[in-house]
Amino acid sequence: MAIPSFVIGIAGGTGAGKTTIAEQITEKVGDEVTRFPLDNYYRDLSHLDYEERKDVNYDHPSAFEWDLVRNHLSTLSAGQPIEMPQYDFTEHTRTDERVQVEPTDVIVVEGILALHDDDVVDMMDLRLYVETDADVRILRRIRRDVLDRDRDLEGVMDQYLSTVKPMHEQFIAPTKRKADVIIPEGANSVAVNLLEEKVQAEIRGDAVRRWERSELERKLGDELDLDRPERG
Repeated sequence: MAIPSFVIGIAGGTGAGKTTIAEQITEKVGDEVTRFPLDNYYRDLSHLDYEERKDVNYDHPSAFEWDLVRNHLSTLSAGQPIEMPQYDFTEHTRTDERVQVEPTDVIVVEGILALHDDDVVDMMDLRLYVETDADVRILRRIRRDVLDRDRDLEGVMDQYLSTVKPMHEQFIAPTKRKADVIIPEGANSVAVNLLEEKVQAEIRGDAVRRWERSELERKLGDELDLDRPERG
């Protein structure tokens, strides 16, 4: 495998379609891509009781263990395996389980705050932000939390209004300025196909190691009506 690995970051608000894009651009290469879900790195809150854990603001940057994120991403990128923590969303805490994750040519970091920490962003070769209408995102959030995470509807809506929405506006949306490319309307098929080609080229070893943002923007052009944020 190539060392360091080619690292892709995918950020965006809750329900934007980040996981869908990560799955679609890597589904044809399977085990040759390492998935790095930022959600696995929520802090261990097992010392709190369940009611206290329910009230934690999980959309604030402080909810994540950034030192461990940096350490694990750096280790993987350097070609070494890690013991990735696992998280139980129904209990709001980490489990005792750890999963050994092997390094590959391509690593995909995905999460609402994937572009928040500057040290993590500096490890990325390609930075994406998925931008989807807020109404669509909240509906997806409700469906996921109620059906998949066994939460009550009223609690999900209260959480959205009290923490999810304000944290998105304060911390998540501003990370767009760090993105190389903004993907509109979730899993846009044109963008997904081009990104999939890039991933496969990295794995084959015939890609230019230094990715130029103009390369993808030129291909997408008017078809995606890409925003071109200034890096800062």
